[in-house]
Amino acid sequence: MAYTAVVIGGGVAGMASAIALHKAGIQAVVHEAYERPADDVGAFVTLAVNALDALRTLGLDTTRLGFQTPHITLTSGSGRRIGRLPHGPALPDGTVSRTVKRADLYRALREQAARCGVRIQYGKRLSEARSTGAGVRAAFTDGTSAEGDLLIGADGLRSRTRHIIDPAAPGARYGGMVNVGGYARGIRVGSEPGTMNAIFGRRAFFAYAAHPRGEVWWAANLTRPAEPAPAGLAAIRAPQWRAELVKAFRRDRGPALALIEATDRLVTGWTTYDVPSVPTWHRDRLIIIGDAAHATVPSLGQGAAMALEDAVVLATCLRDSPDIIHAFAAYEHLRRPRVERIVAQGKRTDSWKTLGPIARIPRDLIMSLALKHLARTGQDPNRWIYEHRIAWDEPTCSPG
Repeated sequence: MAYTAVVIGGGVAGMASAIALHKAGIQAVVHEAYERPADDVGAFVTLAVNALDALRTLGLDTTRLGFQTPHITLTSGSGRRIGRLPHGPALPDGTVSRTVKRADLYRALREQAARCGVRIQYGKRLSEARSTGAGVRAAFTDGTSAEGDLLIGADGLRSRTRHIIDPAAPGARYGGMVNVGGYARGIRVGSEPGTMNAIFGRRAFFAYAAHPRGEVWWAANLTRPAEPAPAGLAAIRAPQWRAELVKAFRRDRGPALALIEATDRLVTGWTTYDVPSVPTWHRDRLIIIGDAAHATVPSLGQGAAMALEDAVVLATCLRDSPDIIHAFAAYEHLRRPRVERIVAQGKRTDSWKTLGPIARIPRDLIMSLALKHLARTGQDPNRWIYEHRIAWDEPTCSPG
């Protein structure tokens, strides 16, 4: 059935949704709250193979984005090697996980949307939305409105759509950390290009990977027990961040201090959140996807992946179901168990970064033993996350 969709949000979930809908024969217009594209926003993100598989379904060639990062090595702040972990099994053609700049991923999705003829309207912050019986009507804070057969809220952690669907819906849950990152030049880190390196430091967590062309991408997780106010974070200048980073890593072995010093411009002050379980994903002709429905902390590298999977599955459900209500129900049936399991696993993994000095000792031992078992048996307990595939050409949802 040829629907028209109002998509709220021009990030990964929104753009991917519009592309997938186009592929399913559904016209979509994306409404983005900000005045311009996010070409200089954010640090980097690792796309596991399930994310790359979804991007292929959307027609994107990711081989020109970032670089391969098939493995992650873990060490303690003392320099002791804990182990090595794959970023999921390779795809049948040998494709492995890639680490890409978030802005480059946004740009690639936007360019693909343009090739599909998807219209993107900027400066459209959602104010209200309601079903009209035969469709939906969205109103924006600039006084304009849009109508369609359905509305997809891909508007992120602070989703207005989520609140409209259910005013009592839970919001984002603070994860106890703020993050700083950057791109260092002129530093040799002694690590093979394409390997992500994670250091469980004495006071903070540090991750870095050497780009094949020599640049080193890095990110640090700094513990903040109390959630900082956005204005307070924005007021912290680069010299203050550098001083805090030096203090956090000065007792750890590894290249953290050298990388921080070799970074001209810090990417500063983004906060870790998740959205563990939203009881109501859809009402009438309105639905939420991506971070609006189920955000996860970045430990598993699955935030963007879940948004991409959401977009593809929702499009197939709308394509294969007899009406919108059945499509939404089928979509939730397919997606909720998986995404909530990933959110829970991500929370458990992330909690290992913030342990105190006494708890770090058994943590490192437990991780070391687990990784030795994995190396010996090949039995990765997280394999189910990465092996998920969506067969576009097969009926995804029951037609009834």
